[in-house]
Amino acid sequence: MKPLRSAVQFLYWVYALLTFIILMLLVFPFVMLALLGGKIKGGNSIYRLCSYWARSWYFLTGLKHEEIYEAPHNTDGQYIFVANHISYLDIPPIVLIAHQPVRVLGKYEMVRIPVFGWIYRAAVILVDRTDSETRAKSVRALKAALKQHISIFLFPEGTFNETGQPLKSFYDGAFRIAIETQTPIKPVLFVDTLDRLHYRSIFCLTPGQNRVVYLETIPVEGLTIKNIQDLKAQVFNAMDQGLRRYRNYDQQ
Repeated sequence: MKPLRSAVQFLYWVYALLTFIILMLLVFPFVMLALLGGKIKGGNSIYRLCSYWARSWYFLTGLKHEEIYEAPHNTDGQYIFVANHISYLDIPPIVLIAHQPVRVLGKYEMVRIPVFGWIYRAAVILVDRTDSETRAKSVRALKAALKQHISIFLFPEGTFNETGQPLKSFYDGAFRIAIETQTPIKPVLFVDTLDRLHYRSIFCLTPGQNRVVYLETIPVEGLTIKNIQDLKAQVFNAMDQGLRRYRNYDQQ
């Protein structure tokens, strides 16, 4: 029975990969056209195109996107979105929950993926954490987006969480930017991406639910740089408790 299950799993993965590539190729010319619209208008169009791609891919592969709101979310507001990071499947939900203009901070290594990497480069603000100059440049780009009333999206853990706990330690960047720009933080949880595609292997993709949970907005009015660690702890605790509500970490 196990060999049969493995064969079915592999065939499903091949099918999912092929549909991923085909849909990317279909959307790619429109992304290139959107670039003609400039960084703001064109960038917003690229995210809309990517959301169509993601919805189509979910439908074809049996993935079910679900949004859970533990607190009201104002799509006219501006936020610094932060989420847990544990799977390569963390990327599609971002464009599905982009109900307002948003820019994502993304790892530079992803641009090396054929086709996807070209669209990725056009859509995200790239950062190479090993290079202090590009880190500073990405921070300036994030702040510039906020000045244009565009929300930004970051993974405060930086890289995959492989600790077996809900979260690993956060970097300061998102919270420093929030305080310096006085932009509220909106924590969101990617609850099921680990089940759908484990970080151990890209070959273990499975269909099923893929929930995103919106937590309560955390305001930063009046906070100063001295409050970075307190703000970071507040967001960490809210996300940690939220993940524990939706997942049983004792069984992982």
